[in-house]
Amino acid sequence: MKTKIFLNLAVKDLNRAVKFFNELGFSTNPKFTNEQGACIVISDNIFTMLLVEEFYQTFTPKKICDSTTTSEVLISLSMESREKVDETIEKAVKAGGTDYQEAKDYGWMYQRTFLDLDGHHWEVFFMDESQIPTN
Repeated sequence: MKTKIFLNLAVKDLNRAVKFFNELGFSTNPKFTNEQGACIVISDNIFTMLLVEEFYQTFTPKKICDSTTTSEVLISLSMESREKVDETIEKAVKAGGTDYQEAKDYGWMYQRTFLDLDGHHWEVFFMDESQIPTN
């Protein structure tokens, strides 16, 4: 099995969170989905496990942070174009997320940010590696 990433996120309302990510164009894997959690397929090797807070808490003795006021992680996803970055942000906002920061254009990289319904911070970017400055 190739290495895959399963990003586990605590959510307050599972159905609402699943609907949000489905509206961004990501599918749900029913094999790993029940009333306690859902597997959102981002790509062949990247998955987000949305876990209701009570279930999430069974995996760690640490307190779950309030991600609307505390930064827990910056999740970054690369896209195939600047247009796809903008399209993803538009979908996130339409689905109830927040366009969190102004777009950043570094010439070789274009980046935008959204917060999902539970306040998790998502960086969406396009990078043209051939244009990265060498100095």
